[in-house]
Amino acid sequence: MSESEEPIPAKIFPEFNFAEGELLLINKPYKWTSFDVVGKIRNSLKPLKLKVGHAGTLDPLATGLLILCTGKLTKQIDTFQAEEKEYTGTLVLGATTPSFDLETAIDQTFPLDGITEEAIYTATAPFKGSIQQYPPAHSAVKVNGERLYVKARRGEEPELRLRDVTVSEFEITRIALPEVDFRIVCSKGTYIRSLISDFGRHLDNGAYLSKLTRTRSGSFLLENAFEVSDLVSYLRNK
Repeated sequence: MSESEEPIPAKIFPEFNFAEGELLLINKPYKWTSFDVVGKIRNSLKPLKLKVGHAGTLDPLATGLLILCTGKLTKQIDTFQAEEKEYTGTLVLGATTPSFDLETAIDQTFPLDGITEEAIYTATAPFKGSIQQYPPAHSAVKVNGERLYVKARRGEEPELRLRDVTVSEFEITRIALPEVDFRIVCSKGTYIRSLISDFGRHLDNGAYLSKLTRTRSGSFLLENAFEVSDLVSYLRNK
């Protein structure tokens, strides 16, 4: 390093007060469940025997911003969970999967002949505003006390119920067929996988989600989140 170069600063951690309550912004790793993240942080705080919970589940194959609350702040989880979310991701046109993402194998394929860029941009319109959608069969929604994905993995046909959600923005940011990149701003409870599946159907085709990142929840941004490994290392060595 030359004399003119400044050293890169280490990650700065605040002085935490976990008992009174802390809000932790975490970048959830790929293939981790939201509960995996909670468990990892809870174990790191084990001597304190504190409550730890998350405000808004992310699918295992999604990455990005996960809000964790500790101690007394867990009472406010519902408030944080209700806030607007922003996502970026990639969908694949011309095929479908039972889970609407990469968790399951492709079950149908469709030709992409005749699908124009204009048609793709136009197809976002019906999915903006107040809409109704079914949750994916492979989801953590509970029906009669059991999560839908448990029923789906047993080969059962779960009972799906329509839910009202709001999509304030649905922007196509890149088209390189069969891949299409997007940005979505939506209300709590919106299933991006279902939205993408419905989007493909609207084009008289098929689509599944291949990549998803939550970039914002309310006023909290992914760019301000801790990596799990960094935070765990700090907590264990504090």
